[in-house]
Amino acid sequence: MTTAEPKGVLTGEHYLDGDHAAAEGGLAAGCRFFAGYPITPSTEVAERIAARFPAVGGLFVQMEDEIASVAAILGASWAGAKTMTVTSGPGFSLMMENIGLGLMMEVPTVIVNVQRGGPSTGLPTLPGQADMMQARWGSHGDYEIIALSSSSPQEAFEQVITAFNLSEKYRLPVLVMMDECVGHMTEKVVIPKAEDIEIVPRKLYRGAKGTYRPYEPDKDMIPWMARAGDGHRFHTTGLTHDERGYPVMSAECQEKCVHRLVDKIRSRADDIVVLEEEATDGADVVVVSYGISCRVAVPAIERARAEGLRVGSLKLVTVWPFPETRIKELARTAKAFVVPELNYGQMCYEVERCAAGQARTILVPHGGGWVHDPTSIYEAIREGAR
Repeated sequence: MTTAEPKGVLTGEHYLDGDHAAAEGGLAAGCRFFAGYPITPSTEVAERIAARFPAVGGLFVQMEDEIASVAAILGASWAGAKTMTVTSGPGFSLMMENIGLGLMMEVPTVIVNVQRGGPSTGLPTLPGQADMMQARWGSHGDYEIIALSSSSPQEAFEQVITAFNLSEKYRLPVLVMMDECVGHMTEKVVIPKAEDIEIVPRKLYRGAKGTYRPYEPDKDMIPWMARAGDGHRFHTTGLTHDERGYPVMSAECQEKCVHRLVDKIRSRADDIVVLEEEATDGADVVVVSYGISCRVAVPAIERARAEGLRVGSLKLVTVWPFPETRIKELARTAKAFVVPELNYGQMCYEVERCAAGQARTILVPHGGGWVHDPTSIYEAIREGAR
């Protein structure tokens, strides 16, 4: 572990929206290459980085589309840079094939999705949370992904740094799933001193030239990386490959290659997952929420508690891997989970799967375009407490 480079850290108290805060998080984490295509409501992230990069020595490229954007950040990462892109809705869909490429090639990078209402071009300037399952399952084949969800500009700043650290630690693309409300919400953001920001450095190969194998796992299942241009000869590909990176078309190689990609995240899920809980022990009803919905749920929870109902709150900071261990524990004591989402049901199905019939799961759906009326969440809490 090391600390942030001071020239990228805008230490102090600022009044920022979530998009600008996410950009500052990337700069503080050491992002020095950005490739992206403008799309509402994420464009302000790119604009902020473009404006700030000259001062820190970064390289900004506006690409022809989102497909090329991810290809560029994967290539720049192999060249040794910390890289990032942002998008929303339709752009996220276009990125999916190359996100899978990044997972197969095990490339550290960060992708921020500022979600808007969909499907298709939908509601470009208004919020939604309907990309949550696409984040998990949108690319093809078997894989595991890490995704975080921000509920404030302060969290957007901090989570982008966390995303960079996780991407380096586990060598894969990491997602930050914001929503339009958070992206355009302006609040105080406190940026600490550079020496107080922990940064996970890249696990660079230091062996002799000619000995590097880009997919030979270390004891932690994570292979070492080399930088293109440092003199190590290596091959990387989206095809199923052996430890040298050479394509091998066999079931045996597929099992070894893909099993490790899945297991390096699945086996550490309990270490990766971060939750924020309040009054969940002994609660009859637990409100499970993420993003802006966490904040909309607060008045509903307070109203229910004022009437004597035992209501807990479980906020999903990490959405993927899903925190199934904790949901299973709570399902043994709670009567019901209430899940408000700006979609017609996505994460609620994961809650229901983990509850496995031990506790009810009550979805509070919303099609996007705005946030819930807290009364709808309150009424669901009352229903769950019966």
